[in-house]
Amino acid sequence: MTLKFIARTLLAVGFVALGTTVSHAQPYPNKQVRVIIPFPPGGTLDTVGRLLAQKLGDQTGQVFVVENRPGGNGTIGADAVAKATADGYTLLFNASTFTTSTIALKSPPYDAVKDFAPIALVAKAPLAVAVAKELPVTDVKSRIAHAKANPGKLSFAVGSVASAGHLATEQLRRSAGLDFLIVPYKGSTPAYQDLLGNRITGFIDPILGSAGYAKAGQLKVIAVTSAKRVPSMPDIPTVGESVPGYEALSWYGLWAPAKTAADIVQKLNAETNKALAGDMKDRLLGNGLIIEAGSPDDFAKFQRDDTARAMKIINEGGIKLE
Repeated sequence: MTLKFIARTLLAVGFVALGTTVSHAQPYPNKQVRVIIPFPPGGTLDTVGRLLAQKLGDQTGQVFVVENRPGGNGTIGADAVAKATADGYTLLFNASTFTTSTIALKSPPYDAVKDFAPIALVAKAPLAVAVAKELPVTDVKSRIAHAKANPGKLSFAVGSVASAGHLATEQLRRSAGLDFLIVPYKGSTPAYQDLLGNRITGFIDPILGSAGYAKAGQLKVIAVTSAKRVPSMPDIPTVGESVPGYEALSWYGLWAPAKTAADIVQKLNAETNKALAGDMKDRLLGNGLIIEAGSPDDFAKFQRDDTARAMKIINEGGIKLE
């Protein structure tokens, strides 16, 4: 074996090693990213999640593909992310139901804190109190009076058990001393179908879900659940104007599996905040949502605080998931 042959061999090996190093050093993301939404297509969560995925794809030059994986009140899709490889290529986009479901479940399949890395709080969503268009009410006061005149005869849908809408409905029932039936659904879409068909009388859900139906005259939005009136809907009063102290919000966030590298989490946080500062912000604000960009640590603290608030309502209301 000649020295020249050995030199050529070592040089070739060096180039292979260099190529391998370069491939591993490629910036994130360098391939398709899955964004799992654990509820059916068509709801507010799905709408916001798809919009964010599109913006992240545009900004990074990679495809962020949305995968709806409903079932188990959102736990099936979330559990899939918890068990996914922590490389940043499987993400979870979910609503506040993500944390409240684990409180209501006897044996949750994952820990909403320990098994996930918070990336970003995307938006807070005031909820709309929508009622069937045939119902003889025009505001919260007349809705309360009608419910009291018909105890046990009226019904409110909830898109999923222990969701923000469910907690807001339970909070309204307890705060106003009402007696009505709460009917759980597997997502907002079938709940709206029954509301439009006059098979249920009310539904508290994020504003984005009911806005289109209200504009088309298919249902009535009589109030919003935020502490203040929504700027894009200034004529719609808050529930708190009739029930002092009442406030309820849903929210949407992005998570990765626990142990995802900090630089990937920071990259996704920066890209999400960039998306929220662009035309996506105008679309969300125009639909009544509230934008509060922040760091992963900010989101983690917000999640802890909201979980404590939700726990009180769930325990007092005896809300349970089987």
